[in-house]
Order: sequence, then C-alpha cells, then structure tokens
Amino acid sequence: MTNLPLGIILGIIFGIVAIVPMLRMTFSDKRAALFGAFINRFAVGFLIPNALPGVNPILRGLLLGVLLSLPDAIITKSYVPIMVLGIVGGCIIGIVTQLVGSS
Repeated sequence: MTNLPLGIILGIIFGIVAIVPMLRMTFSDKRAALFGAFINRFAVGFLIPNALPGVNPILRGLLLGVLLSLPDAIITKSYVPIMVLGIVGGCIIGIVTQLVGSS
C-alpha cells in the first residue's frame, strides 16, 4: 500500500483509539478536548508513514510519537497516559508501516 492512504487510515484509527477512553471523562469543553486529541493522534498516524524517508519506520514512530505527544502532555499535565499512548501507538504504527507501507 502506498504511504499516503496508509497514513490516512492509520491516522483515523489512532485518532479513534485515542478518543474512545475520553468519552466517559468530564471536560469543561468536551468537544474541543475530543477534537484536539483526535487531530493530534491523526497527525501521528499520518506522519509516521509519510515523514522522514530513509529513517527506520519503528524509530520514526517512536520519535514522532514522543515529539507530537509532548506538547499535549505538558499542557494537560497528564504525562503518563499521553506519553505512553504516543510511544506505544507510534511504535505500533511504525511496525505496521514497515510491514505494509511502501519504501
């Protein structure tokens, strides 16, 4: 599969995975929180297959998962759940990219 559609598919899946546990939480502006989380995780899923060509996809996933998760973790002070999801999700997306993406 080419990387552009792969990134869109992985971004949508990762975005949904990120917001499902948030649905039962309370936020002052729940719609904004869910939309922001979805967009952030969509970006992670989209960029891993499409950015930094020549870098191993798993390393790319780890790097982008950390870098794109860090601002949200700092702003919300929810370091562990946000960073763990970014690292684990980024690595999984990197593995999927390595298995089914184009070089």
